[in-house]
Amino acid sequence: MGASHMGGVGMGENGRTFGPEARRQESMGAPRMDMSRMSPDTALTKSPKLASNLDKLLPNGMTAQQACSGFKNLGQCVAAIHVSHNLDIPFADLKAKMTGDHSLSLGKTIHELKPTTNAKAEAKKANKEAKKDIKTVAS
Repeated sequence: MGASHMGGVGMGENGRTFGPEARRQESMGAPRMDMSRMSPDTALTKSPKLASNLDKLLPNGMTAQQACSGFKNLGQCVAAIHVSHNLDIPFADLKAKMTGDHSLSLGKTIHELKPTTNAKAEAKKANKEAKKDIKTVAS
């Protein structure tokens, strides 16, 4: 069975697709995990390395899965964990203000809990750290 070259994509004798897109995907290695579409619990279950890294930033006895329950997404939770660690704010206090019916943004939460801190800069820093953490384990 020969290979078809229509449109630059074809099927080789071993049944594998080839062509520009197939070569590009193959050269990129394994597909990246898209954690943005997963619940925090699912993402942490699929990425034990991230969960382990976050566990180190949390109070003793609290797991990343426990910490992230109730957050809308993984990024929000990871950023809150970083703020707690960076500013020495009890994680439970951050979580209480950021989850639930009357939840506040990370910046507003920081402002309420540490009024003398530059909340906007700290929220930006924590979001950057969270993106880096998630990207590192998703690739």
